Amino acid sequence: MAKIRTFSALALVSVLAVTASGCASAAGDSSSDSLTYWSMWKEGEAQQKVVAAAIADFEKETGIEVNVQWQGRDNIKKVVPTLNTNKVPDLVDGSFAKLAPILAETGQAKSLEAAYDAEVDGSKVSDLIPSAYLDVDTLSVEGGDAPWMLPYSLTSDAIWFNATAHPELVDAPPADWDGFIDTLDAIKAGGETPFAVDGDVSGYNAYWYTTAMVRVAGPGSLKEIAEDPSGEGWDSKEALKAAELVEELVQGGYFISGYNASKWPAQQQAWADNKAALLFNGTWIPTETGPYAADGFEYSSFPFPTVDGGSNAQRADFVGFAVPTRAKNADSAQKFAAYFLGKSYQDSLGSDAKIIPIRSDATVSTEMSTVKAALDNADGYYQQNDGISFPGYTEKLLWPTIDQLVLGKISAAEFVAQMKSGQIDYWKQNS
Repeated sequence: MAKIRTFSALALVSVLAVTASGCASAAGDSSSDSLTYWSMWKEGEAQQKVVAAAIADFEKETGIEVNVQWQGRDNIKKVVPTLNTNKVPDLVDGSFAKLAPILAETGQAKSLEAAYDAEVDGSKVSDLIPSAYLDVDTLSVEGGDAPWMLPYSLTSDAIWFNATAHPELVDAPPADWDGFIDTLDAIKAGGETPFAVDGDVSGYNAYWYTTAMVRVAGPGSLKEIAEDPSGEGWDSKEALKAAELVEELVQGGYFISGYNASKWPAQQQAWADNKAALLFNGTWIPTETGPYAADGFEYSSFPFPTVDGGSNAQRADFVGFAVPTRAKNADSAQKFAAYFLGKSYQDSLGSDAKIIPIRSDATVSTEMSTVKAALDNADGYYQQNDGISFPGYTEKLLWPTIDQLVLGKISAAEFVAQMKSGQIDYWKQNS
């Protein structure tokens, strides 16, 4: 199993020194006049409309036909049966967390040096992606010399609130854990529920522990523990401390009543209707909850607090393109991937789709301004699940065990014990 490894900005520059014509693949793929693209977006979504506009322009300018299927969020699952067939799509997109286990970890992702080396708006694509993100991310597989993913936007997380109802959080959001607990106690004392939590969504529950762990021990700390077959890292004081922080929130009664038995999106709907003050969730929340938000609801946010002066790193998850190894039209796929980093499309992602574009010079919506500020002021970056992408690890071990912790079914000590024993079993079965 190929382990994902860090790809530094310096190494990226040397890789991309390969001379290419347009977006011609260094692997020698013949040019083609079409490509098949399985998109993560559904028809009618704001993001889909931006991509569709780019496709129309790309086809007109290049003469290359893009056969797009708007598959939705299960597009990568649908790709799996095609990977070793002649029916594999030429281009797919998705989050790093979804793409990495399926394509990168299994050696099914093509190197994208031609896309990175392409010129867009007078600049190399490699220069349009802030080096700070590339410095810490894991876009190259072990034994490979080129990125396998070309990001076009970022997702992150934040503690969201209605600025109209809580102007005090705009002026003075809690920065450290003690101030955070004081804020939650003040909200409770005012007769309001602090947090809405959709407890049946494992990926959302995982934010609580993974973020706490990064705050306590820094980016990469959880991944370092997870990749050790002995599981000894779970005996560390940092792993237990992060679990105790989550336990403190659960036992403190800061989560909305019934969160452990409700069905998504009941609790985020309750939050948008001002039935809870806060929601810890991703950057899609303003778009997702906008249709049912209370009148006058003004989206704002602040980062998860620091712990004992620890890391202020922010989650910066890539959403972007990958090309399967067996793609027939990889060269055309790379051309479109690069083309989509044009500023007009990046601006539209920010202004119309209200997500965070990968280009630092692109438009950022008012709703995303506080998250963008947190990213700009961060002392580091990390991926969802702290970059863990071992096949099956998150779905079968990490997330279910965090679920138990967040739902109050196990203690912090029981959590780390179960993670250690489960991890030992995982690596015995996957080594």
